Amino acid sequence: MAWIATKYLVTAALVVVISEVAKRSDRIGSLIAALPLVTVLTLLWLYFEKQPAERITNHAWYTFWYVLATLPMFALFPLMHRHGGFWGALAGSVVLTVVCFALLAWVMRRFGVELL
Repeated sequence: MAWIATKYLVTAALVVVISEVAKRSDRIGSLIAALPLVTVLTLLWLYFEKQPAERITNHAWYTFWYVLATLPMFALFPLMHRHGGFWGALAGSVVLTVVCFALLAWVMRRFGVELL
């Protein structure tokens, strides 16, 4: 139980630190948020929990592909935010990301990569 609590605290602290830094500097906050810190933490948690190497490797492999599907959201959110407000931009970003995930999964299946 202490291990799970530690994982929650470290991971939550990361989100809090990023949001606090972003309040002071949008550029530095974004830089920290863009770093694959959550993925690195996840890889560490899997390693420390003695998960098989294949599972750790697969996590990194699939994360690469899933990140690609999120990139359009980061490009279009500012435009949507200017024209539709925060909640409209957030909703549009969720829909866009789901569509991008589905399209990426469909395209990658043709190349033998099963994402969904």
